[in-house]
Amino acid sequence: MRRSAILTLADGSKFFGYSFGVPKTTSGEVVFNTGMVGYPEALTDPSYRGQILVLTNPLIGNYGVPFEDRKGEMLVGVLESDRVQVSGLVVQNYSENFLHWASKSSLGAWLKKWNVPAIMGVDTRALTMVLREKGVMIGSIGIRGRMIANNTAVSGQDPNTRNLVAEVSCKTPVTYKGVARGPRVLLYDCGTKLSIIRALLSRDCTVIRVPWNYDSNRSRIRFDGVVISNGPGDPKICTETIKEIREVMNRGLPILGICLGSQLLALAVGADTYKLKYGHRSQNQPCAEVGIRRCYITTQNHGYAVKRETLPRDWRVWFENANDKTIEGIRHCRKPWMAVQFHPEAHPGPTDTEWVFDEFLKQL
Repeated sequence: MRRSAILTLADGSKFFGYSFGVPKTTSGEVVFNTGMVGYPEALTDPSYRGQILVLTNPLIGNYGVPFEDRKGEMLVGVLESDRVQVSGLVVQNYSENFLHWASKSSLGAWLKKWNVPAIMGVDTRALTMVLREKGVMIGSIGIRGRMIANNTAVSGQDPNTRNLVAEVSCKTPVTYKGVARGPRVLLYDCGTKLSIIRALLSRDCTVIRVPWNYDSNRSRIRFDGVVISNGPGDPKICTETIKEIREVMNRGLPILGICLGSQLLALAVGADTYKLKYGHRSQNQPCAEVGIRRCYITTQNHGYAVKRETLPRDWRVWFENANDKTIEGIRHCRKPWMAVQFHPEAHPGPTDTEWVFDEFLKQL
């Protein structure tokens, strides 16, 4: 028997449907992703920590979810972390029956394993129109028999006031060995997608994954350059990471920031960031390389951006979004420091910009 469920937004909007996953209440920042594929990757992306994810593709679950390779450090396959990260999931049509050669479980059973609630039967087109018009907002999923009050969504905590990065970062350094004489990259784990590690390993790098607040000056670990990963929440909360970035810059080492890492690098050099109305979450965001007649289709998942007018004079805009002209990449005019707001490792999505990793490795 299907149990009725309701999604209530902070503005009082209500969307009715049925529960799948774990039948419990939850709250979080309601955001939408317009990607056509890749829900296993999206649901395990740490950048979604604290958020209720709305998938606009009308059919979800038809290819199930893949095997979790825990013995291999989760580096085999497509999952982006060792667990489902979202606070809740909202879809229109959910398929309990699935068919894919790599699938090991239905989406609903997988969500139950990770204690994540979900609601199906929602008009996700109408819901997305509300979020586009009014902006992302706090919302709650309630279950029949435990229906939430009208003001529950409003009183729910904004996850961006928490240090979400500290929640998803590794606790101790982890080394992934590449070629013996290959580059050694220190990866600040602010909620890294595993695909970033895979992309670096495929280029013969040894990756040393460290916590978000790791003090590299006091470490005996040798490394040739630094990657600052993606992650969830407001970048201004990560004051310790910003401090560590400045220390790395004082040493003149090459730096590559990805997504949240781009915002953190900008803050470290004195620029400012701001929250977007509804963010960029999809696999079809067009990004133009400034000064070159070339546009790339990119994978993105972020709710904040860098303020153009605050960028120091010795920095330049590297990429900009072809839709809304927001900054999608920055680069120092002389030093080997660069960052992109999109995901060059993709997964899911197009791999048009994987060359960004090669550009970074040239600096090592």
